[in-house]
Amino acid sequence: MRALVLATLAAAACLHMAPAFADPGHHPGGFDYDPPEPGTYRLPPLAPAADGTALDETGAVRGLHDLMAGRVTVLGFIYTRCGDVCPLGTLMMRDLHEATAADAGLAAGVRLVTMSFDPGYDTPEVMAAQARALRAPGGADWQFLTARGRPELEEVLAAYDQRVLRKADPDDPGGPLAHQLRVYLIDGERRIRNIYSLDFLDPRLVLADIRTLMLEDAARH
Repeated sequence: MRALVLATLAAAACLHMAPAFADPGHHPGGFDYDPPEPGTYRLPPLAPAADGTALDETGAVRGLHDLMAGRVTVLGFIYTRCGDVCPLGTLMMRDLHEATAADAGLAAGVRLVTMSFDPGYDTPEVMAAQARALRAPGGADWQFLTARGRPELEEVLAAYDQRVLRKADPDDPGGPLAHQLRVYLIDGERRIRNIYSLDFLDPRLVLADIRTLMLEDAARH
């Protein structure tokens, strides 16, 4: 089990670039644009963020709405056996976490949530191993969740339009599950403000959006 966890992280490491936000003039990962300046644009609410129940890395039951309250939340769905796109999502979350570790304001105002849709394999113990390998000291709260059972998981996946299918070949080198990679930006009032697909997994863009929401919240108070 530990070997598979480490294999996932190794895949992410192979894709790792220098922190994308460290050099404003650098266009990482093939992104040929500069993100807009935070606060110069709006992110209209797209939809309410759905609630749901999950287990955290200690096995404690957690409610998604409880985790979203009062902070800007970045929520990503992955599974650790994935050899395809999940390492990219994990890499972006790690880049975000490293950015929050260098900025106390971000660390206090942001929460990252990684939730597995493979609870049969991704037990709380597996998610705890992910957490130990990925969290940076002093960064924002980063929760590693898995589902308590299939019915609860299916409700959450349906609410976030996350379609997950089992592949015909369970030994597929890309992993046994087929899915789209989506990451959700959620404000402190539990509203979805952006959805990032694979083509927009740019940590510079997500950070600009996070800061835009934090500026919006500060202006209201």
